Amino acid sequence: MRAAQLGAEVVLVEERELGGVCLNRGCIPTKALLKNSEVAYLCHGAKEYGIDALVSDMDWQSAWLRKERVVKNLRLGLEHLITEQKIVLLRGRGEILNPRELTVYMEDGRVKVSFSKLIITVGSDPSLPNIPGIHCLGVITSNEALELQEVPKSLVIVGAGAVGLEFAHIFNNVGSKVTVIEAEDSILPQEDEEITKELLKILKRRGIGFKLASTVKEIHEKHGLLEISMTDKNKEMVINTDKVLMAVGRKLRTATPDIINLGIKTDSKGAILVNERMETSIEGIYAAGDAIGGKLLAHLAYSEGFAAVENALGFGTRVHYDAVPSCVYTQPEVAAVGIHEREARKRGIPVKVGRSDFRHNGRALTLNTREGFVKVVIRADDHVIIGGQILGPEASEMISELTLAITLGVKAEVLARMIHPHPTLSEAIMEACGDAIGMAIHQVK
Repeated sequence: MRAAQLGAEVVLVEERELGGVCLNRGCIPTKALLKNSEVAYLCHGAKEYGIDALVSDMDWQSAWLRKERVVKNLRLGLEHLITEQKIVLLRGRGEILNPRELTVYMEDGRVKVSFSKLIITVGSDPSLPNIPGIHCLGVITSNEALELQEVPKSLVIVGAGAVGLEFAHIFNNVGSKVTVIEAEDSILPQEDEEITKELLKILKRRGIGFKLASTVKEIHEKHGLLEISMTDKNKEMVINTDKVLMAVGRKLRTATPDIINLGIKTDSKGAILVNERMETSIEGIYAAGDAIGGKLLAHLAYSEGFAAVENALGFGTRVHYDAVPSCVYTQPEVAAVGIHEREARKRGIPVKVGRSDFRHNGRALTLNTREGFVKVVIRADDHVIIGGQILGPEASEMISELTLAITLGVKAEVLARMIHPHPTLSEAIMEACGDAIGMAIHQVK
């Protein structure tokens, strides 16, 4: 659509639904189900708000249908925009023939397309580890988890990254007995240690079980259940469950004969190598999103796609990789941008860290939550903000303030003195910035 805005003639080749993983099998449907599950959780605790509510079991089918409606509405919106922008949509599988031609294989035949510029955004699929029994009935990925027609009584999730924790949150809220198995010794291994330790405590209080520093050895069917043989901190054990959800990462969709035969350079993991203009090793061919590896985030792919299009059409657009926010939609949410304290020290950057707890925040207390905090990481010499982490309500909405600060090279004093509306959760960012430079009034050292 950006290319069409800039006056280019655009052909879009799509083998599956418009919107890719994010809209159809990722961000959007999971957030729809998360909302349903959170409402169910709130209803069970309605007495805290002075409301007597008799809540029966959740109607999962209705929740599933609501998720489908949300996805369908957004997909129809995309179709309308494509039509309005006069983009030619070819529904089929594209195969690159040479640096200036490709063939699209469709249900009713095939068509050859000539181009001057090509942008590859082939995405990724859920990855399955090489474990005996991985193909047993009942072992699923995030794709199948979104299509479940009933809530499993018990669910084991392998992987404590964002995907694993969000599904743990969904199914725990609606009555599943959830256990998360993670090979590392912490959840969200790439995130700030203080954040992950606190979130782990909260999720355990919610009733989610965790087996950290643990690995699955084998899965097999037994008496209508799945039996998981595993090691838990070097101790052999067995868990029985109705379903096993594999959330151990994603594999790129770049290992296709056309990309290989064309000679487009990739790294050892299959990620297409690009320069700062998003151009591949072949002139005129660009790539963006999951296809180039790195952080597999929809909003980063969006930015990379914009850059690829604009550079293909003669602009000089760059992606600001130092300010890429990431979010985990548990309750409370986790959001981060830039680098955390441990990473800064690893890089040898002298830093100061500021913190503000939500238990001191008036808006958080009105929302009946005391959990979580905001952290900001600033350079010690000039107080420029280089990182921020949030554990708390609406963290995914709050992180944009810190993302903007990092993008513009803002100093902590600017946010500490900036007038924030009261009462709001965002005041915790103001306080954390103040704490980093000795200006906070709600944090007692």
